[in-house]
Order: sequence, then structure tokens, then C-alpha cells
Amino acid sequence: MSNPVITKKYHFCASHKYGNDHWSDEKNFEVFGKDYNTHGHNYVLEVSVSGPIDPDTGWLVDLQKLKKIIRSKVIDILDHSQIEQDIDWFKDRQPSSENILIWIWDQIGDGLDQGKLHRLRLVETHSIHTDYYGPQD
Repeated sequence: MSNPVITKKYHFCASHKYGNDHWSDEKNFEVFGKDYNTHGHNYVLEVSVSGPIDPDTGWLVDLQKLKKIIRSKVIDILDHSQIEQDIDWFKDRQPSSENILIWIWDQIGDGLDQGKLHRLRLVETHSIHTDYYGPQD
């Protein structure tokens, strides 16, 4: 029997700017368009956890504990940040949804005491979301 997957949503606001320091302004505008300018998003982060159900509680994860982990390791860091300037990990990486999800996974992937991180989804706009299922072993 497979384990259920539970998903919890979290919200944060952050800004970022795409650009390559080795390129001219013209090439950056050609590749990144208006995203070469600093801009922000109201992100929705979906954290999905899978695992066996605890027979005493009926839960596979304590959502209050999960909330504390996500808040301290992710939301409190990303919320109202300019990602590529405020978070060292992004100093030499684009602050794309793809890279943000890898960073988030690294922050919380091994920190759960119940269940296992199954999937992260980052909703950037009403028409764009990115999923990440963790590093390939």
C-alpha cells in the first residue's frame, strides 16, 4: 500500500532581478526582457509530504511542526527579500523559481521528523508554477 501525500500552502513576497554580470545591458535585455529589472511576486509555496500514518494521531505529519520548520528555514528568510542580493546561495545563481525550489529543498529536505518531503511547488504567477521532487540519487 502506498502512503498518502499531504500538501500545505505557504505565502511569501519577494523581489528579484535576472541578469548575467558577464553580459552587456543589451544582451541582458535581449535574453531577460523586462525581467532584467527588479520586480516582485506574491509567491505560493506548496510543501507536499508523504509517509506512513501515525496510528495514534491519524496524521502523517504534524502540520504545526511543519509550519515552524517552513517559517524559520524558508519564509522568514525569503519574505520581503531581494533574493539574489539578500541570500548568499543566490550570489552566483539566477533567482529563478527552479533555483528557489532547489534552495528550499536544501533548507528543509532532511529536517522533517515525520514523513518525507515528496514535492515542492512554487507558484510565481497565475499562469506559472514549478515543481521539484528533490535531487536525483
